[in-house]
Amino acid sequence: MQQIIEWINAKNPELDREIDREEDLIEGRLIDSLDFLEFIYLLESISGRTIDLQEVSVDDFRTVERIEQRFLADLIEAA
Repeated sequence: MQQIIEWINAKNPELDREIDREEDLIEGRLIDSLDFLEFIYLLESISGRTIDLQEVSVDDFRTVERIEQRFLADLIEAA
């Protein structure tokens, strides 16, 4: 999870607060359309799985909590 938070912070250097796990990353423009594919690649790299964009929705990327549940839950359980 830390890699995701660090990536979001790097893309938003003006952000002067911690990201809440339930904060809407899309509405808050912390992840925008220009960076979305890079973010998908990051998630694929962390999870070790390919993300089929036909099988996901924008809601799967809305919050740090949802991203963790949707893409990283098995990694967290194994740790």
